[in-house]
Amino acid sequence: MIRSAREAAGLSKRELARRAGTSAAALVEYESGRRDPTTATLLRIIRAAGGDVRLVASGRPSDEVQGRRLLEVLRLAAHLPTRPAARTLPYPRFPS
Repeated sequence: MIRSAREAAGLSKRELARRAGTSAAALVEYESGRRDPTTATLLRIIRAAGGDVRLVASGRPSDEVQGRRLLEVLRLAAHLPTRPAARTLPYPRFPS
């Protein structure tokens, strides 16, 4: 993300680092994936390259939603037919 924003802006690593208030060495590590920037640093770098970051909340449903889904599954499971337990074990008998 950082590299593509920098290249789209036509900036060198050194210039982007200067504009973002970070070191060129840190920028190299962020671009190579050896180190992850904090959220604040990432936003600063992307904005310094003239970009914009929009965060969209997604992913895991809330505990309330998960609880309702579990209740639905349990209610459906209660209506499934049950099989009686097997009276014999399913393995061969030993010879006498």
